Amino acid sequence: MKKVELLNLKGEKVKDINLNQEIFGITPNKAVLKDAIDLTMASLRQGTHKTKNRSEVSGGGRKPWRQKGTGRARQGSIRAVQWVGGGNYGTPVPRDYSKKQNRKERRLALKSALSAKAEEKAIIAIENIKLATPKTKEMVNLLETLKVADKKVLIVVEEFDDNIILASRNLQNVVLILAEEINVLDVVATDVMVITEAALKQVEEVLK
Repeated sequence: MKKVELLNLKGEKVKDINLNQEIFGITPNKAVLKDAIDLTMASLRQGTHKTKNRSEVSGGGRKPWRQKGTGRARQGSIRAVQWVGGGNYGTPVPRDYSKKQNRKERRLALKSALSAKAEEKAIIAIENIKLATPKTKEMVNLLETLKVADKKVLIVVEEFDDNIILASRNLQNVVLILAEEINVLDVVATDVMVITEAALKQVEEVLK
C-alpha cells in the first residue's frame, strides 16, 4: 500500500494517507500514456492556418493577352500561382488536429501518470492551501516551505480561491488547476504535484 505524508502549511507532518492502489499503484502503460499526451498536444493546436489560392485573391478577371501571336508564353490570369500577387498552391488550409481516445484508455493514461508520480515520490499532500493575501510572495514562501520552489509544480485544489489564483499566476514554474481538471499533460510536464487532501479524495472518487 503506497502512502504519502499529509503536511500542514508549515510543512509539518500531520499524518500518513493511504493512496488508492488502483490509481496510484499500477504499472504505468507507456503506450497509452504517450497516446494521451499526443492527443492533448494535438487538441491545443488551433489549425487556423490559411493562405489564399488563385480563386480567392482579387483581380485577374480577364486574360492578360491573347493566346497566340505575341511571342510570350500563354497566360490565363495575372492571379495564377506564377505571378506576383497571384494565389498560392499547396499551402496550409484550416484543419482539425484533434485525435480520439476511448474513455477507458484516457482513464488508464491518467492513472499511469499518477502512478508514475507516486513511484517517483513526487506527490505532496497538504491539508489545505489558504493564503492570507494574494501576494506572489505568499505562494513563494509556501513552495519554499515545501522545498519545491526550484521545481516545476502542479498545484491541485478542490476549488479556486482568489488569493491562490492571484498569488500563483505570475510564477512561471507553477500550474494551478482544479481536481476535476487534472490531466495527463500537466501531471507529466511538471516535476512535483502538490495536492490538497480534499482534492486527492475527489480525484480518487472520480477514478476509482
